[in-house]
Parts: sequence; C-alpha cells; structure tokens
Amino acid sequence: MCGIVGAVAQRNIVSILVEGLRRLEYRGYDSCGVAVLADGMPKRARSVARVADLDAQVHETKLDGATGIAHTRWATHGAPVTDNAHPIFSRDTVALVHNGIIENYESLREMLRGKGYEFVSQTDTEVVTHLIHSLYAGDLFAAVREAVKQLHGAFAIAVLHKDQPHTVVGARQGSPLVVGLGDGENFLASDALALAGSTERFIFLEEGDVCELSLDGVKITGRDGQAAEREVRNVVAYGGAVELGPYRHFMQKEIFEQPRAISDTIPATEAFDPSIFGEGAGAVFGEIDSLLILACGTSYYSGLTAKYWLESIAKIPTQVEIASEYRYRDSVPNPKSLVVVISQSGETADTLAALKHAQDLGHRHTLSVCNVGTSAMVRLTGLSFLTRAGREIGVASTKAFTTQLVALFVLAATLGKQRGHLDAAQEANYIKQLRHLPAALNSVLALEPQIIAWSEEFSRKENALFLGRGMHYPIALEGALKLKEISYIHAEAYPAGELKHGPLALVTEAMPVVTVAPNDALLEKLKSNIQEVRARGGELYVFADADTKIVNDEGLHVIRMPEHYGLLSPILHVVPLQLLAYHTACARGTDVDKPRNLAKSVTVE
Repeated sequence: MCGIVGAVAQRNIVSILVEGLRRLEYRGYDSCGVAVLADGMPKRARSVARVADLDAQVHETKLDGATGIAHTRWATHGAPVTDNAHPIFSRDTVALVHNGIIENYESLREMLRGKGYEFVSQTDTEVVTHLIHSLYAGDLFAAVREAVKQLHGAFAIAVLHKDQPHTVVGARQGSPLVVGLGDGENFLASDALALAGSTERFIFLEEGDVCELSLDGVKITGRDGQAAEREVRNVVAYGGAVELGPYRHFMQKEIFEQPRAISDTIPATEAFDPSIFGEGAGAVFGEIDSLLILACGTSYYSGLTAKYWLESIAKIPTQVEIASEYRYRDSVPNPKSLVVVISQSGETADTLAALKHAQDLGHRHTLSVCNVGTSAMVRLTGLSFLTRAGREIGVASTKAFTTQLVALFVLAATLGKQRGHLDAAQEANYIKQLRHLPAALNSVLALEPQIIAWSEEFSRKENALFLGRGMHYPIALEGALKLKEISYIHAEAYPAGELKHGPLALVTEAMPVVTVAPNDALLEKLKSNIQEVRARGGELYVFADADTKIVNDEGLHVIRMPEHYGLLSPILHVVPLQLLAYHTACARGTDVDKPRNLAKSVTVE
C-alpha cells in the first residue's frame, strides 16, 4: 500500500526511481508518478495505470534529473485520477509524495486557503505540500520539521524544492521509511527492496525522525528535534524479477511454494527450545501466565487457530484480538501476559499501533511472528520468530498464512514443554509431524484438478457459506476471505453449530456451502450439520478426510483429503480452500494478483 522512492545523485536517477516503483507494485496501488528537478524546476509524469505505463511516459517525454521522488498511490482521499496522483506540487516549487493519512487535513486546508493557496486535488497530501511551501524560508529541512509538528495522523513523506537542487527531505510518523546510503549519492524508500542493486547499506528511520539527503551524506533529527545517530545496517535486498514459471498467476505459484516455505520455516532442531524465539525467551516464557494475540485479516485468522493449540497443548489462557479494535477500546492490561503480534510485512499500521498501545499499557513481554526481519514490528518486540515464506507478490496471502501457522504451532509446543504439559514422546511426535508436513501438502496440492471442476460451478454463484468446527472454524473464515478477496463472491463463514441460529435461513440450492470435515472429535456433530443443509436443498461441497465415511451423493460433493493430520490438520485443510478461491477467480476473469480496492501491505489506518 503506497510506495515511496527518492534519490539524490550526480547522475540521471529516473530509471532507479521507476525500477523502485516496479519492485513495490506487489504492495498494491491505483496510480503512480515520478518527479525530478530538471532545468531548475520540478517536472513530473503521472499515470492511473501501471508502472509500465509510467515508464513509457518517462521515455516519451525524456524526463531526466539527478534529484527526484516517486510514488505508487493507493487511494484514500480522492479517486484514483491523475490530479490526485503523486507527486503533488505546490506552486511549481515544492514536490511531495506521501504515504498515510493526515487526520487534520480539513482544518489545515482552510487555514491555507486563507493564505491564498488553491487546491487542485482532493487529497490530504496537497495540504502537506502547501504547508511546507508556506513555511519555507530558504531551508527545506527546517520547513519540513516545522510542518510535521502540525500534522496529526500517520505518514511518511519525501519532498524536494526547486531552490535546493541536491536535497531530498523525508519524515516518518507511523509509516515506514528507510534511508539508503551510497557513494556520493543517497536514497529514500518505504521498503529496502525498492533500492536493491543501488545500495546494501540502510538506516531504518524511527518514529518522528526527519532526514535530509544530500550528495555528501544524511542528516537526521529525532522526535525531540535533536540530532540523532541511527544504526547503519547491511541488508541484501533481493530485487531480481520474480518469474512465474509454469504458473498463470503469482497466487497460484505461491500456493504451490508452500511445501518449500514450510520446510524452510520449521526450526532445524530436534527439540522445542525457547531459544527459537530469541535470547531471553526462556525467562520470559517462565514469567507469563497468558497470551494476547494481536493481528489483522489473514494473520488474525492464524491467531484464532493458534488459540486452540495454545490452550490445548500449553494449557495457557489465550486472547485473540483484531488489532484495529484493541487499540481503541478500554482493556484490562496484564503485565504477565505475552503480547504476540502477527504480520507478513511487519509494517501493518493497525497491528503496529496496537503493539505500541499494549506497551503503553504496561505489557513488557512481546513477540512478533513476521516474514521480514528488518521490519518495524521485529525491531519493536523483545522476541521474534521469522517465517521463511519468501517474497509474496499476490495480494491474497497464502504461504505467509501457512508459515505463520507453523510458527504458532511451534510456540504452542514450546510453551507446552516448558510448562510441563508436553512429554518427550509427544514432543518427538510433533516434530515428526512437522517434518512430514511438506510431503503431506504436496499430496493436497495434487487435488487441484478436482478443485478446478468445482470452481466452474462456483464461478456462477454470487454467495457462499463456509462451515468449520473447532480449530477448523478459523480455516473456514480464511477460506471465505480468500473467495471474496479475489473472486468478488460474497462469502461468509460460521461455526457449523451456529447454522440453526440464523445462517440456515440463507441456505437454498443457489447457495453453495463449503464444509471443512476432518476426522476429529467433532466429526459426528459436523455430519449432523451437513444433514441440516441437505434437508433444506442446499448444495454441499465437502473437503473430508479419507476415513470420515462422507461420500458423494445428490447435493453432496466430496473431495477426499489424503490423510488426517491431527492438530496440524488446519495447515492442510486451508490449501484446497486457497485453490478453490484461486480457480473460481480465474473462471470469473478477475485480476487475481491485484484484486480491486485491496493492497498487499496495509500501512495506513
């Protein structure tokens, strides 16, 4: 969601800026643009299509310059039209790009209108641009520092001024921003990936930082306005093109990468040791008496699944909250609780804010489950577990979700062992099952042809129900989310036992009902729920373990899973739901990897 790239150099940097945007396309966007200082003036190209179209504009207009900024925008304030695309100008003097939301933009806009500024866009960004212009008195760094004091909300900005041709100023508050250090040139970006190939030396700016990039170096002040020293990190950010190979879309490719991603994520150990989660984890785990899991979207569903594992294996009370709700409600803090935050990117705005809120309430023990080791989330938590999903390009998360589940299962088993609820034989069995997971997943992926046949039927529907029981209810939620995200079919998920408490009223032959049916302790209850649907003329599509004795019949379609996998069954059962959503979306002709209105990394509230 929204990407920033900036550079100050002694060479034409337009190709670097555009390539940086190309590497950030996976985040999701609906317009893009680039501005450089050329002949003493800011000049720009903007597009409401893809970065490839922007690149064509740049070549056609021969845009070039040694100081510039670029942006991919996900629309918040104002529609995705050219006038709202970044970079935004103020009186052909200041050019600015912005991630985030300015909450007090309306009052600032009225103040600036009173000073004679005219607004040509519907964005909150234009307010920031004019504000900096109004405060400029020969020092862009000083003007930006003064401006950010007046901004309320979350933001990251990069700005240039025509009178300072070798300067780019950046600032961050709630949205990520990194500085890339070069030789006689310096860079700014919202993600180190954007600068791969240009530098491997990065500074990750902290909350409230303002930085000035010049040819000679970088100047940074902290939230208090004082000069700040920030650690320089060496990060090799792989920026090569990710090839589709034999797959139609990145989502399909990433579904099939799950056996390898899970294999890479499983700790290379024969024991569940606290050290897996970082130095000092053993002492922390010994102090806690409960868990509080905070996450959004798909990551929230991984947390809901983990609650079953944590309370079953570790016998530890676990609360799971949607991050955007937790941060705004009155809660009762427990300093002895371990706060676990889950995010693929580690930059999810609501989850980061919820983490900080928990810390402000007195929660001392924190752990992140994340796919990006350099992310803000990992830097803010005392403990961490890095999943090894690799780059995930498709907006609808697949391999990030299943690797999160692996991480959370390892956490449950580790806590269970430390708390005396997991003996040596159980530990060895769980490790054996984890090691076998990649092979079991390959068997599930072999079901794709049968799922494709189902997808043809689903593509003609506009609504669907998903049912699960116990730890498979969150998997039903995830299946419904995937279907609605990429096929635009309205889908709801319920615990199967809730059918008679309302959802059964929706069941007709036009409403497909997808059911997750593992051979567990709740199977007989689930079979009764299946009969309730059949009695109302509903069409059932059941993913059933081989030994459930659920067979194909009129109105009852069954795909047999290769094997029952005990507590790890949710990791297997979610994969056919991913494939069902994917092939249904393909049959409907939607943009699978970039579904409408959605972004990969949600870095604004």
